[in-house]
Parts: sequence; structure tokens; C-alpha cells
Amino acid sequence: MEVAATSRYLRIAPRKARLVTDQLKGLGIGEAFSLLAYLPNRSAAMIAKTIKSAVANAENNYGLNPESLYVARAFVDDGPRLRRMRAKSRGRAGFYRRRMCHITVVVDEIEA
Repeated sequence: MEVAATSRYLRIAPRKARLVTDQLKGLGIGEAFSLLAYLPNRSAAMIAKTIKSAVANAENNYGLNPESLYVARAFVDDGPRLRRMRAKSRGRAGFYRRRMCHITVVVDEIEA
């Protein structure tokens, strides 16, 4: 049974978060946490929190054993963008975007 958890409106660029989620697909929960603990990326802590939430959902809502779960899917969607302005030369305005993302992790039970 697939169980999902989503973290929304995270202040990190989706491109940077996808670098981490692409490494997690198909890993067991213990392996995923040990991998995320040693990754230097800032998004690793956010993704670990989302995986913990998915495991808790599976355990509390469906009575699944946390040791028998693995990361079936993990993907990152674009969130809204904050438009910011930085002053440029000659009184002009330079616009830039602060990107946000939504991280979704789907865990599933390992078939025996």
C-alpha cells in the first residue's frame, strides 16, 4: 500500500532539491536516512523530514511496519515564486525570483 507525505512551500529551488530526491528512489527507509545524514545539500534535511512524515503516516494510519517500507517515489514540484528587487546602477531596478518547491515522498511496503 502506497502512503504519501508532502511538504509544501519550502524555500529552496526545485532544481537543487531534485538532485537529492533522484538518489533516493528504491532505497529502504534506513538506507535513505543514512544517505541523507551525510549529504551536504541543504535540501537533505527537508527531504528527511518529509520521509519521516510518510513513515509516520504509514505506521499510524495504516498499521504498516516501518522496517518493511522503502521509498517508492520522490519528486519535487515547482511552488510559487517570490519576486524581489535589487537596486542596480543609474537608479534602475533588477528583479530576481526566490523559488519555492513542494516535495512529495511516497513509501510502499516491500513485497515478501
